[in-house]
Amino acid sequence: MEYIIVQAGGKGTRLGYLTKNKPKALLPVENLPMLFHLFRKYPDKRFIIIAAYQKEVLREYLFAFAQVKYLVVDAEGTGTCAGLRQALALIPEKQPFMLIWSDLILPEDFYLPKEYGDKVVRRPEHDYIGISTTFPCRWSYIDGEFVEKSSCENGVAGFFLFTDKSKLREVPASGELVRWMQQEGKRYRAISLAGTKEFGLLKEYQRLAQEKCRPFNRITVEGETLVKEAVDPQGAALAQRECLWYEKARQLLAISPEVRFRSCEKVQAQRQDTGLYRQINSQPRSEILPTVYGKNPLRMEYIKGKNLYECDVDREEKKRILRKIVSALSALHAAGEIPADSFSVKEAYFRKTMDRLSKIEDLVPFARDREITINGKKCRNVYFYKRELEQKLELLTCDTFCFLHGDCTFSNLMLRENGTPVLIDPRGYFGFTEFYGDIRYDWAKLYYSIVGNYDRFNLKEFRLDIGEEEVRLEIASNHWEDMEETFFALTGAEPWEIRLLHAVIWLSLTTYAWQDYDSVCGAFYNGLYYLEDVL
Repeated sequence: MEYIIVQAGGKGTRLGYLTKNKPKALLPVENLPMLFHLFRKYPDKRFIIIAAYQKEVLREYLFAFAQVKYLVVDAEGTGTCAGLRQALALIPEKQPFMLIWSDLILPEDFYLPKEYGDKVVRRPEHDYIGISTTFPCRWSYIDGEFVEKSSCENGVAGFFLFTDKSKLREVPASGELVRWMQQEGKRYRAISLAGTKEFGLLKEYQRLAQEKCRPFNRITVEGETLVKEAVDPQGAALAQRECLWYEKARQLLAISPEVRFRSCEKVQAQRQDTGLYRQINSQPRSEILPTVYGKNPLRMEYIKGKNLYECDVDREEKKRILRKIVSALSALHAAGEIPADSFSVKEAYFRKTMDRLSKIEDLVPFARDREITINGKKCRNVYFYKRELEQKLELLTCDTFCFLHGDCTFSNLMLRENGTPVLIDPRGYFGFTEFYGDIRYDWAKLYYSIVGNYDRFNLKEFRLDIGEEEVRLEIASNHWEDMEETFFALTGAEPWEIRLLHAVIWLSLTTYAWQDYDSVCGAFYNGLYYLEDVL
């Protein structure tokens, strides 16, 4: 079997705000759009995708991010029969195929019947219908007949295998496919879809645990050990880089001399006044990194503590925690230095950002407008003000690169039970340079959580309303915004520089957060919102 028809025209109205801006097929589950779970399970198949609701969003999203062979057809008609005639026209005669609803996520251990396998010599002889067994369906299939009765054990789940397209030659342009099958007296062999997930209601979706990892890796906990496994080549490359960073960081921290501040005298005096200088030099450096036990897969110490955004503390405690975090990062920065590389600065701040933005220019609403109104503020569109952004970034001169974490958001900072911060999930590079980079990048990433509330955005705790003339974006708070002044006092960073980089980081997130259409759009709009204040 080479062909798969995906019915992806549904509105997903019962999912409320989640499908306001995008079709149900693009709703992320386990950090991957529903439709892309099929792509991952059958990467070598040819997909024919039926689109209706928000069809242009679906088309542009697939063009930007799909890495399989696919065609999109616009549904003619209504109901689950809509678009089938157009889709069937794209399948050659006498070719077996699958028909599946886009909101079904098949389990890893699901296998097609042998006659539909990849190495079958002769054509399959039987048609199949998927039976849910684990979630309710409106129709049942009992003793070879369709019954309009809700059932889990015998539910008709929206999964079919056909020997060839002649079996659906008379399918109507509109209507309910299963009802037509009942009226035609169609009979099928049943195949269990046990373990398959289906999401039709908002409350069902909201019960899902929010994924903290990206779709290229999988995290499990085995007792006192955390295991991070790559699920694709990108994940494998990142895991290797992460292992090398931990190894390098431990070497440098072990031999690092007394901390030397690489900044102007004014900043050094500010830090000494706060007692940060003494605290850094007394910092138990071995505790700010997790212990690594193995590399393939990455096996490391499971930190007993909380991510920073999970900590509910008062203002004074936040100051104490922030002082420890800046202390830990400063110890890391002081552990090693190399001469700065101007090409890496350009790559990290400007070229990477614009390369990522170029991928979504046709995907994001209003991206062709010179100005976009976001939360009531008119914001200049970076596509039209690219040169102005480049000139601002060129003012960020840098003579020395320090050893960086590279992604020190609250999501990648944990507090041990004794209050010591732990640096996890390092980025490991800056532009073209391994390990070392511009110290301002680390401070901007920390600011990204303190003021930008990135971690709540990453957990999908935001609402995006794309209207006809403006955009409204509301992100839940980490409740650290009141630490902005303290942050600048502790780090000695120049506010306009960090705010500029903060905007750039949001813009760069657009395609890194590709697995959710709303996140792509939200990151773009938020980047423009912050950029407007510093351009």
